[in-house]
Amino acid sequence: MATFLYKLGRAAFRRRRLVALIWVALLALAGVGAATAPAATSASFSIPGTEAQRAFDLLEERFPGAGADGATARVVFKAPDGQKMTDPANKARVMEAVGDLKSGSGQIARVTDPYTAQAVSRDGSTAYVSVNYKVNAMELTDETREALKQTGHDAQGEGLTVEIGGDALQTMPDPGGVGEIVGVIVAGVVLVITFGSLVAAGLPLLTAIIGVGIGVSTITALASALDLGSTTSTLAMMIGLAVGIDYALFIVSRYRAELAEGRDHEDAAGRATGTAGSAVVFAGLTVVIALVGLAVVNIPMLTKMGFAAAGTVVIAVLIALTLIPALLGFAGGRVVGRKQRKAGAVPLEKQEQDGGKPNMGTRWARFVIRRPVIVLLVGVLGLGAMALPAASLEMGLPDDGVKPVSATERRAYDLLSDGFGPGFNGPLLVVVDGDKAAADGTVAKIKGLDGVVAVTPPTPNKTGDTSVITVIPKDRPASVETEDLVHDIRDATGDEVLVTGATAMNIDFSQKMNDALLPYLALVVGLAFLLLTVVFRSILVPLKAALGFLLSVVAALGAVVAVFQWGWLGSLFGVEQTGPIMSMMPIFMVGVVFGLAMDYEVFLVTRMRESYVHGARPGEAIVTGFRHGARVVTAAAVIMIAVFAGFIGSSEQMVKMIGFGLAVAVLFDAFVVRMAIVPAVLALLGHKAWWLPKWLDRALPNVDVEGEGLAKGSADSDADSGSESGERELVKV
Repeated sequence: MATFLYKLGRAAFRRRRLVALIWVALLALAGVGAATAPAATSASFSIPGTEAQRAFDLLEERFPGAGADGATARVVFKAPDGQKMTDPANKARVMEAVGDLKSGSGQIARVTDPYTAQAVSRDGSTAYVSVNYKVNAMELTDETREALKQTGHDAQGEGLTVEIGGDALQTMPDPGGVGEIVGVIVAGVVLVITFGSLVAAGLPLLTAIIGVGIGVSTITALASALDLGSTTSTLAMMIGLAVGIDYALFIVSRYRAELAEGRDHEDAAGRATGTAGSAVVFAGLTVVIALVGLAVVNIPMLTKMGFAAAGTVVIAVLIALTLIPALLGFAGGRVVGRKQRKAGAVPLEKQEQDGGKPNMGTRWARFVIRRPVIVLLVGVLGLGAMALPAASLEMGLPDDGVKPVSATERRAYDLLSDGFGPGFNGPLLVVVDGDKAAADGTVAKIKGLDGVVAVTPPTPNKTGDTSVITVIPKDRPASVETEDLVHDIRDATGDEVLVTGATAMNIDFSQKMNDALLPYLALVVGLAFLLLTVVFRSILVPLKAALGFLLSVVAALGAVVAVFQWGWLGSLFGVEQTGPIMSMMPIFMVGVVFGLAMDYEVFLVTRMRESYVHGARPGEAIVTGFRHGARVVTAAAVIMIAVFAGFIGSSEQMVKMIGFGLAVAVLFDAFVVRMAIVPAVLALLGHKAWWLPKWLDRALPNVDVEGEGLAKGSADSDADSGSESGERELVKV
């Protein structure tokens, strides 16, 4: 592989104008496709194999046109102190709002009168108007949402409080928000500090933006045809930006190192692509495995998001292997800082041999080699302590109760809780596939269960063979008690009774994600283990990489639980209400962080493997890997931490949680696992780290990531020319 990529890099360097033109043309083509394609709608959300989904499907069949999965809103009215919502003036305002809502949008299915629907609290202080829509929340138009907000605004006055809850106001956070902007700015600063050259710093940013532009534009162009939905590009943008910067950073760094060895620009570009490019290919494969592996969860929306993001990663790899060498051809010597150009190209090893001060990576590696047991214990015990809260992990989907108090949805949630009880914000829909007698019997069974506040009479369909019952739990929707109630209802009733609704759907979704976590981990880590065994020609190195990743992810989950579930340091991160951890968080974190962790692992350890194969002792190989790779991996990790941390400032609890979790996970994995635990373990293992059974060595394909083929080719060329200086050059490689 190294030889093939070497030739590819040189070809891209020589034909740089053609390569650059092709990528610009692809970007323009994708942009035109995105601009002219039909607007993406919200992809249908379903959870195959769950009871809540079967109930929704049954409702669609037996109650046609009812919009069982449509958006809902509750316009909540709170009377001034000393008044009631049944007072004539307050009632007139409510009925005026009901009329405005009925005439406000063609997307509304029905609007209920609170005075005939018993939607007034016992003390008369609170009332609400239920609004049901024909489409789900993501398909509501801006005009519909504005009409809803305007109705609430017009109804206020004379001390009457009006707030709006439900999912009708829910919008998907803009994927191109402040987080990415902050991340790109920080990335530029870090790259300038790392390379000391504006040109070298600009290349990773430019190529990452081109890759993300092509990937996201392609997804947008195909969204309508493939039912990808408007949210599919979010993960693709996040991952594409991360790996795009990383991969370009790795190749540009190796190119500068090859120039320092005295190679001409074209040969340096070829060797950087052949060596660092090989690491990029296999790092990219691990990310693709993690993203495509989301299909095992069997949730169509996640599967599509995973495949779309995997496509963006493939684009990032191709850009790194072709466009980066081409742009290096345009940059020439400017890829090296002005100060370094004046001083002349000197390899890092030569600088140290001439009495220069070793860089930070060299000094750290030597420290770890001298004290591997202490470093290993501190790293493992520290992450182990951080992981302890993960044992109390409770998964669910955050509701309006965790939104900031400045949001009208949160205030409506609190008003309903005060007026009708905490469980009123999460009613359960019980669907009975049977006649009136079966429905009445189900009502009697549910009334006998603990944790039930109210049960409505059955509402039959036109044919009388199906009925819907609404159950109001005693506790808030995201509580463990409500989850237990859902299971109790299912246990107490027969197979012809199905429990659904937003609360039950969230519970089933969380359970499905929890059940899929271990199979997903086994698939992703197992396939990556096999891939890394091929790359490193070792059993223990991939095993150490996988175990270190698991340790960092569990520690990050522990930090998420401590902050968002327990409330530790919650005020520092803007957490106003604790609650269960978002169901997608563990799998989402595994997929994203695994890819980035393997990037750092492959780039650091392939340089160690390269040095070891070329004759260095195990300790020297570790030092060489850190001498050349620590600065680059540190820069890549800082950039990713900045990108993810930019989302912590979001007002959306889910976005805040994702940003915090990913930032902490990268921090733990890059600086504790890859920078401390990995060299400590390799130092303790010595030569055994690179052991591989002979039968397995013969069975595995030789992908030559460390560039032995390139070194052999140089040796043959030097022998033919009889160049003594060429032999000395080979020894350096």
